[in-house]
Amino acid sequence: MNRKYRPLAAAALVAAAAITIFAARNDFGLGRNMEITVNMMRELSLNYVDEVDPDKLMEGAAAGMVSDLDPYTEYIPEKGMQNFELLTTGKYGGIGALIRQKEDYVRIAQPYQGSPADLAGLRIGDKILAIDGKDAKGFTTEEVSSRLKGEPGSKVRVEVEHLDGSKQTALIRRERIAIPGVPYAGRVADGIGYIRHSDFTEGCYEEMRAAVERLRKEGELKGLILDYRSNGGGIMQEAVKILGMFVPKGTEVVSTKGRSEDSKQVFRTNTEPVLPDLPLVVLVNGSSASAAEIVAGALQDLDRAVLIGQRSFGKGLVQTTRPLGYNTMLKLTTAKYYIPSGRCIQAIDYSHSQEGDIRTVPDSLISEFSTRAGRKVYDGGGIMPDIRTEPEYISRFAMTLYAMGFIEDFGDEYTRRNPGQTIDIRTFSISDRDYADFAEFMKDKKVPYESDTRRALKALKKAADEDLFADLKEKFEKVEAELKDDTRTNLETYREQVIETINNDIVMRHGYQAGVIEHSLPEDTEVQRAIDILNNPQEYNRITSEQDTARK
Repeated sequence: MNRKYRPLAAAALVAAAAITIFAARNDFGLGRNMEITVNMMRELSLNYVDEVDPDKLMEGAAAGMVSDLDPYTEYIPEKGMQNFELLTTGKYGGIGALIRQKEDYVRIAQPYQGSPADLAGLRIGDKILAIDGKDAKGFTTEEVSSRLKGEPGSKVRVEVEHLDGSKQTALIRRERIAIPGVPYAGRVADGIGYIRHSDFTEGCYEEMRAAVERLRKEGELKGLILDYRSNGGGIMQEAVKILGMFVPKGTEVVSTKGRSEDSKQVFRTNTEPVLPDLPLVVLVNGSSASAAEIVAGALQDLDRAVLIGQRSFGKGLVQTTRPLGYNTMLKLTTAKYYIPSGRCIQAIDYSHSQEGDIRTVPDSLISEFSTRAGRKVYDGGGIMPDIRTEPEYISRFAMTLYAMGFIEDFGDEYTRRNPGQTIDIRTFSISDRDYADFAEFMKDKKVPYESDTRRALKALKKAADEDLFADLKEKFEKVEAELKDDTRTNLETYREQVIETINNDIVMRHGYQAGVIEHSLPEDTEVQRAIDILNNPQEYNRITSEQDTARK
């Protein structure tokens, strides 16, 4: 039998056996549909007018089966397992560098601190000329990435051209690269520590524990800020272990409940806390999700921390992986989780999604719960902070400049003009002269950007009916003529945000990702608010013992 069709034949045998089992269990509908699916795939594979790939048929069928469920349930084919492992473990075999495309070459966008690429002397802006003797001109980022990755312990020869024009050939030994879950930990004020936690991949508890111990060794702590902003979550068990550092051993911090008995579990901390009484502030925003919400929500429900920021994302669903054979996997939602007060903070109801009905929890169904101290908290989607702040957004114009590579290109030019420069990570900023150079650099660049005003005007013109548009046409044209939306004008309008984006790029070249975080802290209004709360024990105690959270 052709190897290409063996999985299909095996699937048919498994389906036949499953149909018998399901029929015995009176689950005739499931067995019938399994048989139909296998028969359909067989007919398409063997008799369609053109040859079809059974793997692609399977991927399409699997995608169709989960498309009407929730966005977290998905089929993972063999070719997607490497990316899945990276998402769950934060680890891969390679040299440890981000890359980007510029013209005909791929360049180093960021070497991870202490990685093989970093230790070999590769730097931001380096042009990759060749890999293992193969000319890399014309390679895509995907091609370069696949050649740089490999089994830990293997070697790869990389030839690069530095920004100063010199060339280097490095024989780099690949390692198991671990993307840091805790990219920064330090002190932001006298006696106040700060930890940025970016994801819940495998082993992040050990990173958090090491960061806490390091801060303790540096001197007395009177408060700690845990930054979970834009942390999309990950492994729930890592969240439970992290909570064990701050609450008594044996404390229930999360429970899960689904259709099966196996999904009904209670998770308690199983270690003695290292900081049982230290005042905590947790920062959250609309992108704090899943395991990050477990940590933030449990600390709030146990009156163990003050939360500052915006309502969190609201992902209260638990995923489990199931092997499907042939190195494929199904990641499926099996339960909802509940934090200590008993509330589930899932924001969107997918239970009727197969009928096309996806909805958020209406105000009328929001329920009230109580923290350990009796404060009122609510379900209905996400964790509501104790102190709400307005989100700070970077302008779309600055983000467009960054996305198109103009910021990094100018950073390369700046680095070339300032060889050997040393900077103060916290206080660095480019000068007015440097920004004038950037404006000059941008003169011949096309930026596909429309201001909010121009976008609103276009929408208004489109919405107006013909008679109304005729009456307003002259006014529309007058506003449009007066509207200045060119790159030069935008460079002045969004000057501060563009400067900060450039500053971050240059700081990255001197201090890596940790340097960019440290650079941002003095101007971070939510961090400064957290410092104020931790410096005011009376207010901290009032919030954690008396203050209810808002419903919305």
